[in-house]
Amino acid sequence: MYPQMHKHVLLFIVILLVPQLLYADKITTSHGIATYGQVKYPANFKHFDYVNPNAPKGGKVKQSARGTFNTNNKYTLKGISAAGLGYLHESLLTSSADEPFSYYGLVAKSIQYPASRSWAIFNIRPQAKWHDGKPITADDVVFSHKILTTKGHPAYKNAYKDIINVAKLGRLQVKFTFAKNAGRELPITAGSMPILPKHYYDGRQFDKTTLDIPLGSGPYKVKQLDAGKSITYERVKNYWGANLPVNIGRNNFDILQYDYYLDDTVALEALKGGNFDIRLENVSKNWATAYNVPAVDEGRLIKYEVQHALPTGMQAFVFNIRRNKFKDVRVRKALNYAFDFEWLNKKIFYGAYKRTDSYFSNSIFASSGVPKGAELGALREVCNVPPPLPPNAQPPKWSGGAIPPILQMVGDCHSGVFNKPFTLPTSDASGRDRSNLLIARNLLTNAGYEIKDFKLVGPNGKPLEITFLIYSPSFERVIGPYIKNLKKLGVKANIKKVDVAQYQKLVEQFDYDIVVNVFGSGMSPGTEQRNYWHSSSADIEGSGNLIGLSNPVIDKLVDKVIASDSLEQLKANTKALDRVLLWGYYVIPNWYINSFRVAHWDKFAKPAKPPKYSFGFDTWWVKDRSE
Repeated sequence: MYPQMHKHVLLFIVILLVPQLLYADKITTSHGIATYGQVKYPANFKHFDYVNPNAPKGGKVKQSARGTFNTNNKYTLKGISAAGLGYLHESLLTSSADEPFSYYGLVAKSIQYPASRSWAIFNIRPQAKWHDGKPITADDVVFSHKILTTKGHPAYKNAYKDIINVAKLGRLQVKFTFAKNAGRELPITAGSMPILPKHYYDGRQFDKTTLDIPLGSGPYKVKQLDAGKSITYERVKNYWGANLPVNIGRNNFDILQYDYYLDDTVALEALKGGNFDIRLENVSKNWATAYNVPAVDEGRLIKYEVQHALPTGMQAFVFNIRRNKFKDVRVRKALNYAFDFEWLNKKIFYGAYKRTDSYFSNSIFASSGVPKGAELGALREVCNVPPPLPPNAQPPKWSGGAIPPILQMVGDCHSGVFNKPFTLPTSDASGRDRSNLLIARNLLTNAGYEIKDFKLVGPNGKPLEITFLIYSPSFERVIGPYIKNLKKLGVKANIKKVDVAQYQKLVEQFDYDIVVNVFGSGMSPGTEQRNYWHSSSADIEGSGNLIGLSNPVIDKLVDKVIASDSLEQLKANTKALDRVLLWGYYVIPNWYINSFRVAHWDKFAKPAKPPKYSFGFDTWWVKDRSE
């Protein structure tokens, strides 16, 4: 009786659990996928809302590029790749520009994934093909992952670290398997991987520079090039994906040409002379003064700003903390106090910019105030905050006397992370405000520096000397006033200006004191954060870890960001990461503007409704296509 009763009880328990087990393993098959929430467009959507589905095709567009190029392979560390190569190779999924977290099938007609997102299966469209007419297959996807992670740019190996297997299930079906608890973003990371033609690279060395015309599958292919000077693309007339909903109303120009200019000033004059068609201006002085020409007054050259909701990330002067002179946080903070943004914005930038005070500026992921709720919980966890001291217990003493505020810690993190809003130094914009320089001098004194023979000498007996590595002359007028402030502190600073190719090589090898860099922030922070801040990327040549960070607390926060299970959790974890980075004073934050500054000749038409998260140039068309 009892064994039989035991069997019935077990059967009853199994019956109760079956719905839960089925729910836990529920497989979704869809035309799209969102990191969080649901995709905006249904399975039968005709086109994105921000395009003109009847946009005419045709016309030629000329754009400018800076410097030079010596390779048509943009996927390796070697060489400087040509502008526009992104048009050639497509991915399984593509994003929409009016949603922050959604992707839709491009080469893939559908994606399958479980609730846990521990794997994803992509079903490839039968009509997808390369420009030579051969079909895109699962073999190409498997090949692409292997070649990118073994011979591609080091950033790919880091980005795809949590993809533990890529397997062909059928000629047009491929499965990605992900590491445990790798995060909700992994199916999108896999789906965004560029697909390369396996048959094209048979017998070719992938990791070499080359000016051979690459084989692609996208809406454009290379028509001709003048090595280092110009590259021209033509629209593929029988492009396999032209009628997909994600492509309707896009890729309207017949010819795209990029001409290279070694000097930005020459490029601007070339635009005004009609040598190319459109420019996004990133120099405030140019925007304020350089377009006062008859063509603008007459409306032939159109100049305007377009507001956007894109995250602007962190543009900054970046310290290379691999070098001993920048290892002390007090030195880095002092150099922050010597930078007078308010004067620069008033006198040089024409008041155009906002100060960047977050690594995730202009987004919902920027930290502010003091941490609360889940963000505070994440900080307490990663900082190894000890339990409160017993009543009447005395805190431990520090042998060096009073602990400078910049060194006061809670667990493994600076105390300010928990109890103070992070604020950057500000001035009265007069250029004569010495209060911040006095704070800087006190910080340097606390760090063991002293003035000897009008030079700031450190504890090692060597003067503090720093070099700014740049390639754009526009930054000379910004760094020049800063160098004058540093001189008042006894710091010797200078500028090393090199060409684009030399700059790229020095940065890839981490051979610099300070560089200007933009740490881009995507709509949904994820695996790219590992490339920027994680210790696993600190010693990889060509990685985005320009600072040289190798910090266990930051590593844990990066891992938490990637593994976030909900948007609220992602916001909490990202804000915590932002806060720890800010309190480390690893950079001197620059500035940002949340608009595109555009100048173009009156030859274009565009949809009435621009996309929220993109400039949307790929939705424009040429009005007079007889050119």
